[in-house]
This record gives sequence, C-alpha cells and structure tokens, in this order.
Amino acid sequence: MPRPAEPLYAADTPPEDDPSLDDLDAMAGEALAAVPEAFRRHLGGLVIRVAEWPDDDVLEEMGFESPYDLLGLYQGIALTERSVNEVAPPVDMIFLYRQPILAYWEDTGFDLRDIVRNTLVHEIGHHFGLSDAEMEALEEAAADESKKRRNA
Repeated sequence: MPRPAEPLYAADTPPEDDPSLDDLDAMAGEALAAVPEAFRRHLGGLVIRVAEWPDDDVLEEMGFESPYDLLGLYQGIALTERSVNEVAPPVDMIFLYRQPILAYWEDTGFDLRDIVRNTLVHEIGHHFGLSDAEMEALEEAAADESKKRRNA
C-alpha cells in the first residue's frame, strides 16, 4: 500500500503554490480511505465535491455572514431519517470549500491533510445522523488510522 504524503503546512507553502481543487480532491480521497471500514462500506452513493466557495444561497440559508465560516457541507437525507418508501432518494453530497479551508489552514498552521480529513469526517457524520460526540469519536478513529498509514 502506498504511503500517504507528508504533512502539508501553510508556513512551508508559498501562496502561489496553494493546493488546487484537484489537490484537495486527492486529499479528500486519501481521507476517505482512512475512514474505518465499518463506516466506509455505507458511503457507496455519497458524492464528494470540492468547490472554491459555498454558494450565497447556502450561506444565507445556514445563517453564515462570511463564506470563510463554512469549510464543508453535507447535503442529503441522513441515513437515520430515510424511509423505505422513497422511490428515488436524492443524491447525498459532501462539499469541501477550498478557499475557506485554505484560509483556515493559513490561520491555524495545522496540517492541511488533517483539516481536510476532519472536515470530511464531520460531514460524513451528518450523513449518518451522528451526534457531535459520535462525530468526535469517528474523527479520532480516522486520525488514528491516518497516523498508522503515515508510519507504515
């Protein structure tokens, strides 16, 4: 199994080399691979998209004043709220927003891969209808798996 890339810190990256949409998409794929199998096997129909910014409609609907306040978003019907009577359920999607993520990365100094992973795992938690405490446990499990992969 290939080793994940080394941590990526804003202080080590000049602005002209900021990761692209494709780079963040690749990081999201890496993060998704680190989600424990017990959860990952239920993500088959989930679509992950990386966009530059959240839409104005989304920000307004969620009550955010700044687009920098939203790193990711789950749109869909949580597995816990689905009905067997749904003929064609909507596509479940997770959006990761590049510009807010990069701003958070630069402001905090955290590893960008960790930010992408934590954001993705948080949104996956919404897909499962999990509470904040349950999402924290999932984030910790994904972080542990990611560390194991880095040290392999």
